[in-house]
Amino acid sequence: MSASPSELRLVLLGPADAGRRAAVCSLLGLQDSPQGSTEAHECSKFRGEVCGTQVTVVSSPAWFSSAFSSAERRRLISSLIALSCPAPHAFLLCVPVNQPADGEPKALDALETLFGPPAVTANTIVLFTHMEELWEDEQLEEYIVTWRKDLQELVERCGGSYHTLETRHGGEEERKVVEGLLAKVEQVVLKTGGVSCPLYKEAEDRVRQRQQEIVRQRTAEVTEEELEVVRQEAERSAGGFHVDLDHIFSSTTAPPAPPSPSLLWGWWEKLVGWIRWLPSLVRREALFGSLVGLFVGGSLGGAVGATAGSVATEVGRRKQKNE
Repeated sequence: MSASPSELRLVLLGPADAGRRAAVCSLLGLQDSPQGSTEAHECSKFRGEVCGTQVTVVSSPAWFSSAFSSAERRRLISSLIALSCPAPHAFLLCVPVNQPADGEPKALDALETLFGPPAVTANTIVLFTHMEELWEDEQLEEYIVTWRKDLQELVERCGGSYHTLETRHGGEEERKVVEGLLAKVEQVVLKTGGVSCPLYKEAEDRVRQRQQEIVRQRTAEVTEEELEVVRQEAERSAGGFHVDLDHIFSSTTAPPAPPSPSLLWGWWEKLVGWIRWLPSLVRREALFGSLVGLFVGGSLGGAVGATAGSVATEVGRRKQKNE
């Protein structure tokens, strides 16, 4: 598939609380949510010019969530495919940093099944959201590697490609993060040309056929402006693709059990697993207190650790308040 540098087609995936609306607004430079809700249980399509490039964003709800039935999932994926024809250049998987990776691994499984392994390893970018959970001096990469093995595995599956559109300051910084994402997508285009698979070829053929049928039904000649409206109508009515993914989402097979760790390492894993879900304000202080309690040991260690953690937390709060 040939790709024009003047046009980028993106598919935005994620649950309602993963920041899809904010991502669309940031990408297209909008002050408020565009026409059509990005949070509804439907796929929506948006267009805009960004840094001299025409950008099309198809926003899709999290059909990989357990909240959707098998029939709803097939309908949403069919709609996603039709709206993103002839094929997207990249998938953007919205992942909140303040939540555990739940359905996202299955979403990658589904993309790989439908569009081939390169759709995940070369054409998917993890888009992290809810960055306010990180400390002001904490880097995203540091947080992922140190605290979030589940997020690190997602990034690794996507060829190491990740980004965020959220900044602590707006204006120039916000423009730069958008340009950075588009630059990553353009690199994907240079390497792969975008997603290429038989399913998208079938979808584009079906959309064009439906477009021709609509044009033939018109009594008057269709103008160029009307032709775009006809294309949109054809995309909305060209669903029903064979996207049976029940074998992925109904699977109950548990992953193989990991090797049994030492007692100390087991406690450390539990400690880190608990600490990483704490609010960012107390995460480091709680870890400090827990380490004291862990290595001092006994009731004395527990008391000393709790005191140390509480003091460190209070110092952190006061420091942040004074700043």
